[in-house]
Amino acid sequence: MRITLSLSETCSNLRSSILAEPFDLTGKILMAMPAMEDPRFANSVILLCAHSDDGAMGLMVNKPVDRMVKADLFEQLGVEGCAEALAGRVHSGGPVERERGFVLHSADYDSALSSLDVSEDLRMTATLDILEDIAMGDGPRRVLFALGYCGWGPGQLEAEIGQNGWLIGAADTETIFGVDDARKWTRALAEEGLDPLVLSGVAGRA
Repeated sequence: MRITLSLSETCSNLRSSILAEPFDLTGKILMAMPAMEDPRFANSVILLCAHSDDGAMGLMVNKPVDRMVKADLFEQLGVEGCAEALAGRVHSGGPVERERGFVLHSADYDSALSSLDVSEDLRMTATLDILEDIAMGDGPRRVLFALGYCGWGPGQLEAEIGQNGWLIGAADTETIFGVDDARKWTRALAEEGLDPLVLSGVAGRA
């Protein structure tokens, strides 16, 4: 009981601090609270790729697309490559523009056309050249393919945080790239010292 109350106060203080001061969450992750009402985001982990007064944009990293692998995506785009380069899942980045593709990747690759610096360790690229480089074995060391993205208008994300919809954490590259999708949410919470069962109790009283 003491742990639960302490965590409840911590979450409340964190939300108050966030809403009271200007902040930039670019490069952070959002973890859906257990009481998330929108089933599209239940137990989701979202990397925020951009955040400003104009809104926010992020990619879900733990929701694979049903019956689609990288090889299918490359084939649709007419990019040929070796079997090793084409292995792996494609993820649902979010409900907005689901036919638009993004590649979240380690910072050891910079597109000749355009790559967005998300953090010191992460970049996002949405141009065809990265797929061609991956197919040739010249791409980044770690990649996550996503279709669609999550978008928020001005003040919308801040409001959802204030309503106990999301927790904020540091982006751990091993969680994003190296952990099974089914374990990413619990691992992301554990990285922040949080337990889903305790959070369920906090959300019930928030």
